[in-house]
Amino acid sequence: MVASKKKPRSTRWYNGDTSLDELDPSEQIAHHIVQEFGDLAPSVDRIMDADLTASQRLHAINMFRASLHELDNPHRDPRNAIDTARTTPG
Repeated sequence: MVASKKKPRSTRWYNGDTSLDELDPSEQIAHHIVQEFGDLAPSVDRIMDADLTASQRLHAINMFRASLHELDNPHRDPRNAIDTARTTPG
């Protein structure tokens, strides 16, 4: 039996087919994260696919990005970044 490979994700922000200038701010950040840390794509996907408003999504992806340099930051878990963004007034 041959193991099937998962098809690479294709979104405006992921594959680079869309100019960065055409991406919204959260998509630009998502693009930069997966370009630098490809193994974090599933975490970025979770944030980008979450049921959030545009401002909540931007807040969540910014918290996630900031956490990448802090091992004990709870927002390294995208679920925490999403939950915080949902409950933060803004």
